[in-house]
Amino acid sequence: MNPLTEIRTLGALKKSGYQPRSVKDELRSNLIEKIRNKEVVFPGIYGFDDTVLPDIERAVLSRHNILLLGLRGQAKTRIARLLINLLDPYVPVVAGSELNDDPLWPISRFAKDLIAEMGDHTPIEWLHRSERYVEKLATPDVSIADLVGDVDPIKAANLKLPYADERVIHFGLIPRAHRCLFVINELPDLQARIQVSLFNVLQEGDMQIRGFKLRLPLDVEFVFTANPEDYTNRGSIITPLKDRIESQILTHYPDSIEIGRKITEQESRITDDQKKRVTVPDQLKNLIEEVAFAARDSEFVDSKSGVSARLTIAAFENLYATAERRMLLNDEKNAQARIVDFWGIIPAITGKVEMVYEGEQEGSGVVALHLINEAIKKTFLAHFPNPTKMKRGQDRDPFGVVKAWFSGGNMIDLFTDMPEKQFKTSLDQIAGLKKLAESTELGKMAPYTAMELILHGLAALDMLSRDVIQTKIVFKDPLFGNMDDGADDDDDVRGLFN
Repeated sequence: MNPLTEIRTLGALKKSGYQPRSVKDELRSNLIEKIRNKEVVFPGIYGFDDTVLPDIERAVLSRHNILLLGLRGQAKTRIARLLINLLDPYVPVVAGSELNDDPLWPISRFAKDLIAEMGDHTPIEWLHRSERYVEKLATPDVSIADLVGDVDPIKAANLKLPYADERVIHFGLIPRAHRCLFVINELPDLQARIQVSLFNVLQEGDMQIRGFKLRLPLDVEFVFTANPEDYTNRGSIITPLKDRIESQILTHYPDSIEIGRKITEQESRITDDQKKRVTVPDQLKNLIEEVAFAARDSEFVDSKSGVSARLTIAAFENLYATAERRMLLNDEKNAQARIVDFWGIIPAITGKVEMVYEGEQEGSGVVALHLINEAIKKTFLAHFPNPTKMKRGQDRDPFGVVKAWFSGGNMIDLFTDMPEKQFKTSLDQIAGLKKLAESTELGKMAPYTAMELILHGLAALDMLSRDVIQTKIVFKDPLFGNMDDGADDDDDVRGLFN
């Protein structure tokens, strides 16, 4: 603990040599020290090292208020909360002050009167940086009284004071955030007339409450978050307010599978027992990220809405849960996730994407299946040649034996809750499948994952027929699939887990 925190009176604080400084100066000074010491400034934030984080550091060094602008699920609030680590560990405040008054630079009537009365004997307290963070979600019902303050009739009655006395004021969130980091999330949702109330605070550093001739030189670092205005139809950031926010920083989604995986695995809530008993091959972890990438590129999904990182986090948790449930049903000690388990992540997808008209016409379940198919297709082509681009008679078809097995009238049923031994036996019976899988690096590390990927990949490319009937997936030759009355891919999700 800082030895200064042992100081309990104003006189002792003066003798210590303590010098007050603004919140922005604190952030700047502590950031400079971290950069010089090569410390990680924003732990747990991935994918922004060359884009967002340098912009934030420049804004802090410039002592700017900050607007983080980006689609949902881009770690805007997480970044804002991490800025608290750039504040001093402790700062002194006048004991009992509701505005966190600095003992050497008081701004409230209460603190000034107390210091005038007690002088160097004025008691002081120490405020930890964790108590210097204020966060408010902007909603249409937020009032000026909530943010700035208002006259409190009850206080006036209890203290027997007239309404003309400033001591009857009940301060709002912003004055109470004096010497703090104040975050307003979803700024466009704040009504325009309420946004106007922030002008003076941002530009002149003071504010007025009702008709009081009251000047509060507030010391606040503001961080605002917002979605792009063309998406938030509920409102917008008024131009004069944007003009007063010195740094506007654009966030973005992960640009690689590797970064997406880091975020997903860090944020997902997987129990120790699940980690111990359920194995998820790396390729399936990548496949989850591919689903999110497919959603962001999909013609069925509204690109202005964005696809939150929460999709992959929830899907990852569902994948573990699907494999775990199968393990419990079959009284097995361990389980390995399968591609068929991806039908269990559909509920994690349908609530996380906002669809355009075409997507709504298709239905959320069908769109979710389409995204999974696109992800499977991309993953399959990363490990195997594209069977649709092979020239007959010129290229050797590595899938020939497998397709011939299905052409002979054979089919395979993969039940969603099939025991591990039966699952492997079913795949082993397909001629040429294991040999083809083991010819790849994936097959050498996870042979049955590769074998299953071949089946789903060929189905995604229409080289095999795949029907989903209640709790089983049937693979067969396309000719037999066309003659059959079973469900096609458009019906895959209907009734699957009912």
